[in-house]
Amino acid sequence: MEPQQLVALAIGAFFGALGWLLVGLYMQRRQAERQARSAARAVYFELAMNETDIRVAAEHGVFQTLRRSAFDRLLPDLAAWLTADELNTIVTAYMSQAGYDQAQRDERLPRPIRSALLDRVLSEHLAATELLRRRAFSPKEAARLTGTGVGVQGAENPPARVADG
Repeated sequence: MEPQQLVALAIGAFFGALGWLLVGLYMQRRQAERQARSAARAVYFELAMNETDIRVAAEHGVFQTLRRSAFDRLLPDLAAWLTADELNTIVTAYMSQAGYDQAQRDERLPRPIRSALLDRVLSEHLAATELLRRRAFSPKEAARLTGTGVGVQGAENPPARVADG
């Protein structure tokens, strides 16, 4: 084998391996993004269900346990995909559930404070669902979600007040 052929072979092998590496990295990145988007969709629907429960508690004084299993399970995927401030919005919504739990348990809590507390929890959930609706769904999908009544109570609808009783 001549030195020219050896050099050509080495250069070809290098660029072939580099090409496979780049294709592999691209495919891996796409798969990670797809997985993160899927995680965000699951958390979106969990937040939307919680939003309904918070509204019922605020309007009728009937409390249900809020869900957080999808968030707990999928947080690493969200953390890899969302920016720090976006992730903070999602985490804040789930942290606000402590206030919901307090409003549920503490019967001595004055009605105006309970109402303000539930309003804040609801606003945190609305901000998180809106963020995830924008990031996890195409504009067409997001428009369809808005039309179905799932997580559509955006900032334009004021939070409900706690019912008497």
